[in-house]
Amino acid sequence: MSARRRLALALAVGAVGLGLLPGAPSAGGTTEAAGAAAPAAEGGYSRTRTVTREVLDADGGVDATLSTSYRMTVRADRTTDLRGRERVAISWTGAAPSGGRASNPYGEKGLLQEYPVMVLQCRGTDDADLPLAKRVRPETCWTSSVAQRSQRLRSRSESTWLVDRYADEADRQPVSGMDPFPGADCPGLDTTVANTHLTEFVSQAGRTYPACAADRMPPEAAVDAAFPPSELAAYTDLDGKGSVQFEVRSSVENESLGCSHEVACSIVVVPILGISCDRPSSPMTSTDRACRKAGRFAAGSSNFAEEGVDQAVSPSLWWSASNWRNRFSIPVTFGLPAGVCDVLDPRAPTKFFGSELMAQAALQWAPAYCLRDDRFNFALSQMPDNAGWENMENGAGPAAFVSSEHQQAGADPVGYAPTAISGFSIGYTIDRPDNGGEYDRLRLNPRLLAKLLTQSYLGSDLGRGHPGIGDNPMAIMDDPEFVRLNPGLSRNVQEAGATLLSLSVSSDLIRQLTSYIAQDADAMAFVAGTPDPWGMKVNPAYRSLDLPRDEWPLLDSYIPETQNECLKQNPTVYFTQLASPVSTLRTIADALIDAWPYVQTRCDYDTATSTYKLGRKDRQNYGTRFMVGLVSLGDADRFGMRSAALLTSKGRYVAPTDRSLSAAVGLMRRSGAHRPFTVTQEAVTAAGDAYPGTMVVYTTAKLESLARPQARQVASFIRIATSEGQVRGRGNGDLPGGYLPIRKTGVTAPLWRAAQQTASAIEAQKGAGTTTPEEVPPPSDAAPPASGDAAAPPAGTPSKAGPGATPTTADGTTPTAATTEETTSSLGNVLLPVLLLVGGLAIASSVVSQLVGRRAGTP
Repeated sequence: MSARRRLALALAVGAVGLGLLPGAPSAGGTTEAAGAAAPAAEGGYSRTRTVTREVLDADGGVDATLSTSYRMTVRADRTTDLRGRERVAISWTGAAPSGGRASNPYGEKGLLQEYPVMVLQCRGTDDADLPLAKRVRPETCWTSSVAQRSQRLRSRSESTWLVDRYADEADRQPVSGMDPFPGADCPGLDTTVANTHLTEFVSQAGRTYPACAADRMPPEAAVDAAFPPSELAAYTDLDGKGSVQFEVRSSVENESLGCSHEVACSIVVVPILGISCDRPSSPMTSTDRACRKAGRFAAGSSNFAEEGVDQAVSPSLWWSASNWRNRFSIPVTFGLPAGVCDVLDPRAPTKFFGSELMAQAALQWAPAYCLRDDRFNFALSQMPDNAGWENMENGAGPAAFVSSEHQQAGADPVGYAPTAISGFSIGYTIDRPDNGGEYDRLRLNPRLLAKLLTQSYLGSDLGRGHPGIGDNPMAIMDDPEFVRLNPGLSRNVQEAGATLLSLSVSSDLIRQLTSYIAQDADAMAFVAGTPDPWGMKVNPAYRSLDLPRDEWPLLDSYIPETQNECLKQNPTVYFTQLASPVSTLRTIADALIDAWPYVQTRCDYDTATSTYKLGRKDRQNYGTRFMVGLVSLGDADRFGMRSAALLTSKGRYVAPTDRSLSAAVGLMRRSGAHRPFTVTQEAVTAAGDAYPGTMVVYTTAKLESLARPQARQVASFIRIATSEGQVRGRGNGDLPGGYLPIRKTGVTAPLWRAAQQTASAIEAQKGAGTTTPEEVPPPSDAAPPASGDAAAPPAGTPSKAGPGATPTTADGTTPTAATTEETTSSLGNVLLPVLLLVGGLAIASSVVSQLVGRRAGTP
């Protein structure tokens, strides 16, 4: 990239921080019609307005019997510094109850409903002062199919948009939507015999897709697209309430849509109340009559048979003037892309190896280092904890992230500096039966986890012949123990319910999980061979397996005997096909988001070679999804995944919250200076209120023999990470959700003191010494700490380079309890607007001076 391009990008980053570019849209210029509002507390959105359907009678007056009005409120839990595939919790009250609920509301499958709420991602914002190209409009809203955008060759009774009283005259014509009409691209549609309306899609690059056929849609809308649809026609309950977890896409996932830190976008919520019909003809036409229909399905009903619906109140006309005028437009901003440091900082990255538990923190922390000349280009190189430790010891990098004590191979002492508190989650995607929505109260105990990991469920009839366990349940959803803890779920067996999607590599996280299993007498009795109270037995291949352990082995060797030609051509260990572990936690998170199991039992026939091959099963259908997987708390928060509550003592089930993580941290102790903090799972479960998945991530580095420049970098990183890096927020340098802040006071104070002590020892390079945890030398390169829990950022702290950062001040208060449905700790409070202004100015000054200086040849 040229110096000119780097300078332009740096200026853009600084301007976004100031809210001068579309990446930080201002509420002041938004339109009332769009329902736009300034972000609510904690970077969210809340807006209340009246939405209406106004049907005119033969005299031109409003027909009160057909017209409706609702006072509707829409909320979003987060709107700033979003990342690709992150989920935003959208909720609403006061809407019209839906009828004919679809079994799958996403994409084209959600069209056969009445009175739903459309939720879409669109490029642009609702600001009347912006040029048209930067304003949100139906042509910049993403849909994944033609049917969601265009009406082609419709009869008059299926053309209710023609009598929309709010439509332009051009949209009342038999052929409308694009002018001039793209006849060459859309042959056969330019006719007055039937009615056609095209809602084209305009890409970020400026290309227009007429959306008249599948091959006239953007490439990301292909049938075999990499990602499933995210736009949906959501259901509103009888009480007027509804909610969805809406997945946003960045330019990385959807280049045509093009949302990024430089391109402003919005989440648009369109309540479908029906077409506001104009004054009818005399006599009334079939179009007039169809427009006045109020729905054929009763409120609260389902449409499992996928019967036809009344078009006037269906989501297929979300783009119509009547529906579009009732929209709520939620401006959103995206954080800097993951590779921003590669673009803006020509210095070689300083890699810290190890734990994937740091992934979400590193994503926000890295720009706070690389965008400053007085800091280094920090980069996380994810790998198994053991591999990261070995790289640190052999000198491949200055530091490693680990979450437990590791055996030293060399003579040089190593220090452990607490840097982050997070942990593992048993994430899940499970639907209630009969269109009941997502299940949100999953409870699991150690024995159920042991059953999943030891491959003791049969999966399907193929598992019936397995020696010793032929009478076991097919999958966890049919296990009486699971049903007792989680009543009301479907017991229809799926192969994905026979396994916990987990890691194929060694990890401190696997040790933590298996330690939780190992402390439980019932679980270990099951592993040892004792049947559970319902007669289920452990897979003999795992009987008496030693726990805990760092890596989970695949020990089963059973290959079923079958007459299935595909399986005869591909004889494979069946339970290994079910387990199909993967190498990263992010891969598991993506699988849960998509409800796409890694089970490798799909058979495909290759006509060219006349052979069968095995592959990954299809995505699960909405309404029948059932998947559980091992994920990080950081990923669970970022991607809006639910986390299971785990059994502790006395029948209590504890979910990951601030309070439950704090309770676990309060039990931790360390054996000496620069050592890790430890706690047994027996102590965690005995406490009752502590979350068993709580883990501390340490920055580990040599206390001797580390080069001085590297030692200073590691020490500086620890001090920054445990001061400004512990301030909650969504901007660069902030602590994201899924982590408990390490503060100077309260239950995490010993970890903070230990981090400062170890940072000083790493910088001094004089060995472990005799410093006790209470004897913490003042940092040599950090400003004195401010009042509150977290140390104040050093002088010249980098601004949050991303727009709309909303960090919390580290005020020293005890974390509050969250509901058991919450999967991670809550976001922080909003920083004062003046700090945002200072932050934007700082990043503009810092980054520009950095790049200009380098262009001039300065170091």
